[in-house]
Amino acid sequence: MKVNPDGAGLDADRLERITQHFDRRYIVPGKIAGCQVGVARRGQIGYFRSFGSRDLERSRPVTEDTIFRIYSMTKPITGVALLTLYERGEFQLSDPVHRFIPEWKDLKVREKSEDGSSRLVEPQRPMSIRDLLMHMSGLGFAGRGLPLVQTDDEGRASVLPSWEPGATLETLVERLSDRALRFHPGTQWFYSTSTEICGRLVEIISGQRFDEYLQRAVFGPVGMVDTGFMVPDTKIDRFAANYTRTPDKKLVLIDDPERSGFRKLPSFLSGGGGLVSTTTDYLRFAQMLANGGAIDGIRVLGRKTVELMTTNHLPDNGELRSFAVPGAYGQVGFDGTGFGLTVAVGLGPARTQVIGSAGDFMWGGWASTIFWVDPTEDLAVVFMTQFAPSGTFNFRNQLKALVYPAIVD
Repeated sequence: MKVNPDGAGLDADRLERITQHFDRRYIVPGKIAGCQVGVARRGQIGYFRSFGSRDLERSRPVTEDTIFRIYSMTKPITGVALLTLYERGEFQLSDPVHRFIPEWKDLKVREKSEDGSSRLVEPQRPMSIRDLLMHMSGLGFAGRGLPLVQTDDEGRASVLPSWEPGATLETLVERLSDRALRFHPGTQWFYSTSTEICGRLVEIISGQRFDEYLQRAVFGPVGMVDTGFMVPDTKIDRFAANYTRTPDKKLVLIDDPERSGFRKLPSFLSGGGGLVSTTTDYLRFAQMLANGGAIDGIRVLGRKTVELMTTNHLPDNGELRSFAVPGAYGQVGFDGTGFGLTVAVGLGPARTQVIGSAGDFMWGGWASTIFWVDPTEDLAVVFMTQFAPSGTFNFRNQLKALVYPAIVD
């Protein structure tokens, strides 16, 4: 990896604070097995560093081409794929979802009364495609939706699959056709299966299987050579192990790369969390967005479409705190954060209480991977590790405090 901090307008000495921080705080004390950080600005890689192990059991270090489970960082990729179809005039954000999924035309909303009873009512308006892209659809989780960790009687941990064997995006749509919505579309925010349905819309509108469309419309043009729904045998040695920690804060393996479910193509092509990728690949994806939809002269989205995607669509430029269902889960903090089309949008340092720029956008994944793009600074940052669940450590805000002071122009 060619690194050019001067060309990126970054101070190399200050960037070394990233190295010191992760070595001292996380690798040496064994809080995580390993990680990788990539920082790009003005089209140049200013910092790229690998730390620790990708596989403790086999004593394999994190290397430049290590493959990681990115889980919910799949969602912005799904958003980009759907928006490529928007650019072809195939739909409008305000279109009702039942235009493409007719069996959803009669979906009802379950309203709860103060006495604990409930009733089914007509939605105040139909669910729109924008509602799906924003997690404001009213959908809940079908099946588990999020990975779960189980521990056997001998203390060994493993991660359970997110979806039932044999499930597909099509069968998910069928299952949800007789489920009541949790709330009226567009009125609340709830992290749910919404992005899975976006993946199904890609299939319906394009006429292609979701993974095939992603390869043609996103991975190929961006140059994401190691991103997909599985890790082939030829690359398995590069696949990282996934860890959690026990109550006494010791790392424990939950997904061995040699026996992982990611070794074969799943029937359920999860647009919400099914991809694996590398730091290099995802940094190219983030740079494409930072460049206004193009990379290396190849355009994936128009500049105005990227602006549409990364604008805060919450009513009155509101923040997630005001719209999130009580107790709702998310990959970012709710205070000072709005939401666009599959990405969270920062509303500025005074509201987030974190260094950065208004209008930066971001998301993360269940194994603690994160990314953000700051259009004001032409900055893209990707952090990869394999530690679940996310939110145990505040990697994003720590990295922001380390990266932004390195900007010198």
